[in-house]
Amino acid sequence: MYRNDGFRELERQECLRLLAKVPVGRIVHTRQALPAVLPVNFCLDADGAVLLRTAAGSELVRAVDGTVVAFEADEVDAATHSGWSVVVTGSATVVTDPAEHERLVRTGPRSWVPSPREVFIRVAPELVTGRELVGGRSMYGLDLSS
Repeated sequence: MYRNDGFRELERQECLRLLAKVPVGRIVHTRQALPAVLPVNFCLDADGAVLLRTAAGSELVRAVDGTVVAFEADEVDAATHSGWSVVVTGSATVVTDPAEHERLVRTGPRSWVPSPREVFIRVAPELVTGRELVGGRSMYGLDLSS
């Protein structure tokens, strides 16, 4: 987090609670040595891991399996100058265990673009950070809406 920027830092459990409220986030990974950001639908597993579902042969699978990635989701209200942002950083792995895959078929995220062969990507919640701005007021009490 950025110290003294006026946003309130969120605790891990609050971050996970907020993440569970939104259906879309962004996965940040490296593509050809450059940062790449891709919007994805997702859900959280019981341990707080971020779960994605995608085509087995997708570029995303090749890019993230076995690497450290960041996942970000947020909710912003431009009219009230308020919102929050949460980032989960951790290792991304394709779920290969057949029993785990079957469980996720039932409980995991639904693909918005179904594919004949789909896999689940798990992002371990190794570092979970978040920040919030409420009603255009920073933690210093300044009104940022004017």
